[in-house]
Amino acid sequence: MSAVPAEARTLVPVQLLHDAPLAPLTTFRLGGPAARLVTATTDDEVIAAVREADAAGTPLLVVGGGSNLVIGDKGFDGTALHIATRGFVLDGTRLELAAGEVWTDAVARTVEAGLAGIECLAGIPGSAGATPIQNVGAYGQDVSATITEVVAYDRRAEETVVLTNAECAFSYRHSRFKQDPDRYVVLRVRFELEDADGLSAPLAYAETARALGVEVGERVPLERARETVLKLRAGKGMVLDPEDHDTWSAGSFFTNPILTAERYAAFRARVADRLGPEVAPPAYPVGEDGSVKTSAAWLIDKAGFVKGYGSGPARISTKHTLALTNRGEATTEDLLALAREVVAGVEDAFGITLVNEPVMVGVRL
Repeated sequence: MSAVPAEARTLVPVQLLHDAPLAPLTTFRLGGPAARLVTATTDDEVIAAVREADAAGTPLLVVGGGSNLVIGDKGFDGTALHIATRGFVLDGTRLELAAGEVWTDAVARTVEAGLAGIECLAGIPGSAGATPIQNVGAYGQDVSATITEVVAYDRRAEETVVLTNAECAFSYRHSRFKQDPDRYVVLRVRFELEDADGLSAPLAYAETARALGVEVGERVPLERARETVLKLRAGKGMVLDPEDHDTWSAGSFFTNPILTAERYAAFRARVADRLGPEVAPPAYPVGEDGSVKTSAAWLIDKAGFVKGYGSGPARISTKHTLALTNRGEATTEDLLALAREVVAGVEDAFGITLVNEPVMVGVRL
């Protein structure tokens, strides 16, 4: 990790609002107001807002695209910092994105430039700055495979730093930033992409390969890969559409459980007792210690929470069991009640405790 010299900054944020609604800044469209909402459009303004909040001892909530947030109905009694920075710099196969860049737009531009590496991450809502925090991934690609560096403001050291890929400590839907959420504010993300003569990276996800009519490991034209992923995501309600309440969600609400060999054996026994010995749950080897990743969506469905489950204003998506949705008039408590019901049902059925993927603000499961 290296530090980037930065002089003291006293810039006035672009926009400052008091008692400001946060729900419109989230894809759930849920949550109460922030005592103070700052919108920053440059890195300097981001740093200035963070320093001001830290100096005053004010709680700070960083908001990008709002696609991974569950905010309590009482809101946030502190400063919410909405990062709206812009910057897309492409130098050969090297890409640098400002934290506020719209992620799916950035993916489209890299595909247009003929560069592979993030094309299967098309359609994921949110901002570029959020991608390293969650180690965003889908359809066989994770950003950790292409991120080279992350530029961030270190609140503890009070300086801008550059963290290498290794220093980010990426793992499945996890990173150094998620491990220590109050320390770093991501400013820029740098990637190394691949010039494969207009072809995608080797396809690593069976569903994508099937949809494209090819084998896993093959390459296809970049735009074809991107369009196919967008269609797959849209079919599951995972591409934002203001008119479609199945997309009023945070995408996948739960992470896929990773089980030790011993826990997986116990899980298989529970499945056999409940569903019959011929039923084999999804299983994907992880690492070299015998651990196995299984499907949260499968668990939810087999525990009885089918697509469209629920009768209130918060329900499971009609397109995908892994998405919990706001049907238009839900509160955060409505959403949490549904999430808790699902967690309890899956645990009772299979002995596995699901873990939420979105960040909880002022609430917990």
